[in-house]
Amino acid sequence: MRPMHKQAIINPMAHDRSTRPTRPPFVEAKNYPSDPSDPSDPSDLSDLSPDSWSALLAPRLAYFAAVARTEHVTRAAQQLGIPQSTLSRALARLEQDLGVDLFARRGRTLSLTAAGRTFLASVERSLGEIDRSADDVRADADPATGKVAFGFLHTMGSEAVPELIRAFRVDHPRVRFSLVQNYGEWMIERLRTGELDLCLTSPVPDAPDLVARRLAEQRLNLVVPADHRLATRKRIRLAEAADEAFVTLEPPYGLRRIADALCAEAGFRPRVAFEGEDAETLRGLVAAGLGVALLPPPAFARPGVVELAVTAPRAVREIGVAWLAGHPDTPPVAAFKRFLLTRKGTIAAPAGSLLP
Repeated sequence: MRPMHKQAIINPMAHDRSTRPTRPPFVEAKNYPSDPSDPSDPSDLSDLSPDSWSALLAPRLAYFAAVARTEHVTRAAQQLGIPQSTLSRALARLEQDLGVDLFARRGRTLSLTAAGRTFLASVERSLGEIDRSADDVRADADPATGKVAFGFLHTMGSEAVPELIRAFRVDHPRVRFSLVQNYGEWMIERLRTGELDLCLTSPVPDAPDLVARRLAEQRLNLVVPADHRLATRKRIRLAEAADEAFVTLEPPYGLRRIADALCAEAGFRPRVAFEGEDAETLRGLVAAGLGVALLPPPAFARPGVVELAVTAPRAVREIGVAWLAGHPDTPPVAAFKRFLLTRKGTIAAPAGSLLP
């Protein structure tokens, strides 16, 4: 087990402690896991309290870097577009706060001290990261070339989502997509953390922090092996399969919850022979004779199985798009959202599988 450590205060050494900021003492030390890979680990985050080093020094770092590169206050002030006096005062205050001379002064010319060179290396890395991050977020929000983080169910990946993206890119050819396939609850959590902008899911979620719109309703079939006793039928009441072994998706999947609810409505609890993560894997196991399955129609006919329409209870699943309530959209996300809402009832799927 990795040892726990406490967040502690380290007061930097100074030539004149009266001119140096000190970090505020903690009322109570807290134990945090020392896992550097965990982005939520508070020990890996900068202190942003008003008298922290970050808050104190950040406004003057660009000034310092400009002077360090030109070694001349007047030229640096011209480049920055600020009065020379403002820049000179900022540098003096920076050195005062740090308690270290960053520049050696020879008339109007400045040169970095050893401490200044050390500080400049870190400052330029930090400023470079800020520039790159600003470029990235601006690029992602660009109306013509921005990015949409879009999640969708595995069962929508072979036909529906490729067709949606193809149609959207007719009018938005340079918009980029960050695509994720997973089950509904996983995607909803990523909406809440901001990792996804939109997701195509089923069942359509109902939660106060989400907005969801129904787009389509898809028929579910009972899939049986080609040599099964029911394979000669075209339709079936689900209760007739009460004695069969079922192969199903794992419990977190929305389709599993729908299948369990349909079986309960038909008066039985399914006897589960296998739980998986992929609908086409389940079809293959049905073809191998391991059991039967409740699944949406496939994009392409699979040999070795027969798809039976379920007449009772009504076997369907709702498909919808969801997003986080109150979350501001970038222009490309807003455009894709509007596009999806215009596709209600027309999402690509196997012929006849979508209902009005």
